[in-house]
Amino acid sequence: MRRCSRTACVAPAIATLTFVYAESTAVLGPLALAAEPGSYDLCAVHAERTSVPMGWEVIRLPLDGTVPERPEASDDLMALADAVRAIGLRDESPVAPPAPAAPEPPTASGRGGHLRLVPPNE
Repeated sequence: MRRCSRTACVAPAIATLTFVYAESTAVLGPLALAAEPGSYDLCAVHAERTSVPMGWEVIRLPLDGTVPERPEASDDLMALADAVRAIGLRDESPVAPPAPAAPEPPTASGRGGHLRLVPPNE
């Protein structure tokens, strides 16, 4: 039996909370089969009280095993939750460094209408 991830809470976990930072989304659903890094197991009290930052979307899946009004929606929601968890827990590949900046065009210098092009490194 897994316990709630909240500090000092020893209640049994019944739900798993996963964040997808890139999508500003949190998924709160039934307890995952295995504990995953980056996800949080929550007891009933903490699952009920969970809120997300302003501007974020939260997807709450039924925790009590009840079937929603449209049974096919349940499968869709579970598939969405699994996909969001997979995205949130995948190893991020390193981002390629930005391409070097284009060289600056030469500047003109001189007097009396005579211009000499000077490369930027001089």
